[in-house]
Amino acid sequence: MVGLLRRVRELDRPAFAITVDGEAVPAREGDTLLVAMLSAGARLRTSEFGDGPRAGFCLMGACQDCWVWTADGRRLRACSTPATPGLTLTTGAGPWPDLA
Repeated sequence: MVGLLRRVRELDRPAFAITVDGEAVPAREGDTLLVAMLSAGARLRTSEFGDGPRAGFCLMGACQDCWVWTADGRRLRACSTPATPGLTLTTGAGPWPDLA
């Protein structure tokens, strides 16, 4: 898949992988989760409210559009959270129990 963002500089920063929805996603030291995820794909997540793919909106932590979840259920803002080696994330619906 072609990424929504294209990295044109700072290609020499140390690289590592994060896992997003079971897939390895390349990241570089200093990337936010949003930068890593949109460099690898065309969307950040799918809205939990059913209104389609999301790619972040404000890019500064105010709009609530870039939430992703860790494997243990913590919610993170992708636009302001640094990518760290070995991080495992879930997108779309959060990992909470189905109450239906």
